[in-house]
Amino acid sequence: MHTDRNVLFENLWQDYKAVTPSAAKIHRILGAEEGHAIINDHIALRTFNLQPVGLDALAAHFLALGYREGGEYHFEGKKLYARHYEHADPEAPKVFISELLTEQCSPELQTVVKKLVGQITKEEVTADNFLYSGRHWDLDSGTYRQLLEESEYAAWLAAWGYRANHFTVSVNHLNNFETVADINQLLIEKGFSVNSAGGEVKGSAEELLEQSSTMADRVPIQFSDREVTIPSCFYEFALRYQKPDGNLYSGFVAASADKIFESTNAGM
Repeated sequence: MHTDRNVLFENLWQDYKAVTPSAAKIHRILGAEEGHAIINDHIALRTFNLQPVGLDALAAHFLALGYREGGEYHFEGKKLYARHYEHADPEAPKVFISELLTEQCSPELQTVVKKLVGQITKEEVTADNFLYSGRHWDLDSGTYRQLLEESEYAAWLAAWGYRANHFTVSVNHLNNFETVADINQLLIEKGFSVNSAGGEVKGSAEELLEQSSTMADRVPIQFSDREVTIPSCFYEFALRYQKPDGNLYSGFVAASADKIFESTNAGM
């Protein structure tokens, strides 16, 4: 496992950027080239609740870097369980890890997923590069489509494997934008699609967190039988509000996260 947090996040970023061409464009739009710092609020990772790749196995990479467990979240409709992790260094990105509760899914989905996960060794999961290692199995487009009919989450994970599902711009750290709505407006003007599930701005000042996201890029991916263009990853924006003690809220709002998951929705 990595001993340097910055190296891990840089590798995650490079891997994410390679399948999310809009990320570099949005960086430019937000002024990265003019020297405006763009701070990452959090990343999100997806997995199945099966050995050896369950949520805890992914979290171990961050616990080894000094992270500690934060809140837990339940998404009953999507059959997901999640936890977030944070670091004592407030500038360190938070980490949101979710897992599909496979036993709640159909026997057909369980059979497919067990076959996929069965191809991963414990050694691969603890390797430095696991969190940005991509897909560890062959997958044909028919199996992807089969998973997609039942669980968009399972289909995305089967297609893309292990990598950051999104990075998140910390709006609090931008010195040329103040609100999530301002960023959404600019992105729409520039031709990006903004996730409108549950409203373009999710959350509120009362909930201490506002979020929005682009819809995932659509990029070609090679399945074992053919190449297909499908949704990859997306970019999120988060504005955190102060708690009564003066510190910024560091958790997540389940109702908002539920809609953010839909940023990768779209068929083949």
